[in-house]
Amino acid sequence: MKLSQFKFNLPSELIASHPLPERDEAKLMIVNRRTGEISHHIFKEVLDYFDDGDVMVFNDTQVFPALLYGNKEKTGARIEVFLLRELNADNKFWDVLVEPARKIRIGNKLYFGEDESMVAEVIDNTTSRGRTLRFLYDGSHEEFKKALFSLGMTPLPPYIKRDPEPADAEAYQCIFASKEGAVVAPAAGLHFSRRLLTRLKIKGVKEAFVTVHSGLGAFREIDVEDLTKHRMDSEQMEANQELADTVNNAKDAGKRVCAVGTSVLRAIATADSMGGHMKTYSGWTNKFIFPPYEFPVCSHLITNFHMPYSTMLMMVAAFGGYDLVMKAYQEAIDNGYRFGCYGDAMMIM
Repeated sequence: MKLSQFKFNLPSELIASHPLPERDEAKLMIVNRRTGEISHHIFKEVLDYFDDGDVMVFNDTQVFPALLYGNKEKTGARIEVFLLRELNADNKFWDVLVEPARKIRIGNKLYFGEDESMVAEVIDNTTSRGRTLRFLYDGSHEEFKKALFSLGMTPLPPYIKRDPEPADAEAYQCIFASKEGAVVAPAAGLHFSRRLLTRLKIKGVKEAFVTVHSGLGAFREIDVEDLTKHRMDSEQMEANQELADTVNNAKDAGKRVCAVGTSVLRAIATADSMGGHMKTYSGWTNKFIFPPYEFPVCSHLITNFHMPYSTMLMMVAAFGGYDLVMKAYQEAIDNGYRFGCYGDAMMIM
């Protein structure tokens, strides 16, 4: 398939800039792959589509406050620093992006906080925008991380054209998030309230968790028309034995397996094995999924509405079928659905 096939006209007012007051009150579009039927609901009604023994797989990654602003030594220039990942805990090395990159060279020092008590030194150039920072901090690793994250803000996606607010720290985090490491929230999971999760458990729906530390690669522009030539950024993931056993037992019993989010769908596709089953997997995945693609494990997918040209849209189209998904997207626009991480949801079954 071609990149241009994933273009659609998205009115800017349909990109949600703030979350709804209640997580489970978003709109929910249900798309039936077999019949082509499209219907409209409220997200909490997802409860009606699952029964005892079915499995929902969530991404339990936890977003950390990756966005910081510092001042360059001598000039005092304001520098945006986006923490990507910790490279070495003992030496406090971090892989980061900086803007404006042209002002930052190896050897420069950056100062953070009102009292400039957090200091970092640039020790390497990794990409045109990327740098490796060594934070100069006397204290334990735990104290350092606490001090560093206290200076950070929620790393909202670039399509949200506003500064992070204090409320985003909770809103841009799934309530079951437990394993720190992501700079992008698994948006489909944001719709699940504690009340809804409790009602699903009472109904006998099983929870299972995969860990995918989603990075900024999801937002990187694709610069090739031929999708076979695009290479995804790698993301760290963990699919353990408990997850594999839960999913495989459900499959053997003829139950539904629902991926909550494209990060989960991609992780399960990375860890699938023969006969529609899963195996364990620990490492990195750069799997790029676009139509046509067969998903032997998952029967259902819950996902948000994604931006034009995005790899997430391509994955959704692979799961639901290109023509049906693009039809559903146009219907979403016509019906005022909200797009993006704080937007509405779709379930393909």
